[in-house]
Amino acid sequence: MTSCSLGIDLGTASVKAVLIGAAGAQLGVASAPVPLSRPKPGWVESDPEDWWLATTAAVREVLAGREAQVGAVGLSGQMHGVVLARSDRRPLRPAIISLDQRAQDDLGCYRDLPVHLRSSLGNPLVPGMAGPVLHWLAANEPTVLDEADWALQPKDWLRFRLVGQAGSEPSDASGTLLFDLAENNWAFPVVKALGLRADLLAPLGASVELAGPLEGGAAQDLGLPTGTPVAFGCADTAAALLGTGLSEVGTVQLTVGSAAQVVTLRRRPVPDPELRYHVFASALPGQWYALAAVQAAGVVFSWALNALGVNWAEAYELFKASPTGANGVSFIPHLAGARSPSMNTAARASFRRLELRHDRADMVRAVFEGVAFSVLDAAATLPEFAEVPELYLAGGGTLHEKWRQLLCDLLGKILLVVEDPNASARGAALLGGRAAGILRDDGQTVPLAGRVEPRRREHETLMEAFDRWKGEGA
Repeated sequence: MTSCSLGIDLGTASVKAVLIGAAGAQLGVASAPVPLSRPKPGWVESDPEDWWLATTAAVREVLAGREAQVGAVGLSGQMHGVVLARSDRRPLRPAIISLDQRAQDDLGCYRDLPVHLRSSLGNPLVPGMAGPVLHWLAANEPTVLDEADWALQPKDWLRFRLVGQAGSEPSDASGTLLFDLAENNWAFPVVKALGLRADLLAPLGASVELAGPLEGGAAQDLGLPTGTPVAFGCADTAAALLGTGLSEVGTVQLTVGSAAQVVTLRRRPVPDPELRYHVFASALPGQWYALAAVQAAGVVFSWALNALGVNWAEAYELFKASPTGANGVSFIPHLAGARSPSMNTAARASFRRLELRHDRADMVRAVFEGVAFSVLDAAATLPEFAEVPELYLAGGGTLHEKWRQLLCDLLGKILLVVEDPNASARGAALLGGRAAGILRDDGQTVPLAGRVEPRRREHETLMEAFDRWKGEGA
């Protein structure tokens, strides 16, 4: 009985697999780590073959004897990267992912575009997006680029590995700086003006459509039946919106993982006049979302804990030992540049106002507050943020109550905590089940794990610290 849907979420640091039943209930979850490499300063790469190994490990773990029950597979994945692949699905080099900064100078070719072409993209210029990266590859690795048959987004390469047919869909394509928002299609005039190969861009399908059946070799690796239907899937943020059941226009959701995103659904793809935030296609036809992006959130904590020599349990004890405002210490968390609102890829991290009287607790507290400040800085760019009394809170980086309370106190909004931290993988599973027609209720919302209320005095103190943080050029 093929009554279950499998969702695979290809993240920056791990692959998650979620299995849901016909009524939308989660039956299991598993994950496997993905290594990153930094071959040069500002470069961040990931080997797609490592993605495949992590995918097979996570899928086999979550199936746990239910292989024959899986009737569909859906995908979600990290946005903006580039995988150069041959028609035989073999990657030609490590993937260049969104954290990568090497294409910074290639943004100049975008600024030189005629106004009508640049405006058609409707998004800020970010070096880790596919367009600038392909421009860099054309100038620096032309032989490799000439060998490529496809330039794919990460989850699109994973689907290529599963079904043998290259394709993409608007939720990922709209994050490439090669996509025309109004036309809802590849921006071929922009591609031509940049001197890039249009044939590298895969044909577009729809997130909720079937891309093809699971091929034999991939099926054997995953432990699934050959021919299992595979949906096109969508970008991880779009999948998270589905996974949490967010469907009302104007509702705002904060998702915290390796990065952080503040998102709201819109009926039309209306860009920010100042290009402080992004506008991307959602997983559902005719729906869009605005996204204020924080380039690094969870990865900042991982870096700081390693640098300061503490584990997570020790970090939260140190966090509690320092008062709100970290005794005057502040931390700028831009370890990989900054996104909303400044879109400053040259931004760098630093501690400020450290004195002999400060200790490790103050530094740990400042790191938590610095990441929270960057979230507020991004959220404030969205007009919808000022209008709502409450936000949905999702993502694996939101589990600890102290961290939730800090976010709540700073934002000054009620936080409705989504119970399932695997929203993107769940959203992918919902897409797969919907495309294959096996889900009875693909719109079921995930139950809330709790509600966090802001504390007025803490909010006022944190806003004073936030104003200092902003004044220091964050």
